[in-house]
Amino acid sequence: MAKIISNFFISVDGVVESPDKWHFPYWNDEMGAVVEAGMQSAAAMLMGRRLYDEWAAYWTTAEDDQDVARSLNDMRKYVVSNTLEKADWNNTTVINGDVAAGLRDLKKQTDGDIQMSGSATTVRWLLANGLLDELNLLVHPIAVGRGRRLFEDTPTHPLKLVRSETFQTGVLNLTYIPDAD
Repeated sequence: MAKIISNFFISVDGVVESPDKWHFPYWNDEMGAVVEAGMQSAAAMLMGRRLYDEWAAYWTTAEDDQDVARSLNDMRKYVVSNTLEKADWNNTTVINGDVAAGLRDLKKQTDGDIQMSGSATTVRWLLANGLLDELNLLVHPIAVGRGRRLFEDTPTHPLKLVRSETFQTGVLNLTYIPDAD
């Protein structure tokens, strides 16, 4: 059975919006290896509607990183949305209606990890519905001050830290799982 694994670049004050504006000064080989390992373990990608719209527009025509573009374009992708009726991006399926049941079935039918990058709203919904298996945070040592945060107006979700490391840049690589205790 597959695990749904969410990955975020996140500031120390919890901002996940527009990491392209604050994250790159902290990129190094350590972070690259973590991101690459996540991509390598992915049997599929899961995303919300907004991320799907952004990534489909960008990665289908991207010329700057052909290896990533090829990988994402060829990979199976699933979009959680009750407003998107059809997905035009190659190998993409829309999961709508009873999304929780659809994701439980997807987890049963998939060998390997179902990776997520971003989609904060979807991650909050997955946590609330007991469907998120792992939350990976690359916590950057910067307070961004404004922007969408990973957890905004959410109920309490106990998490258990299962792995941690500190990169030379001061970025913390933290892995959490939901803690049912």
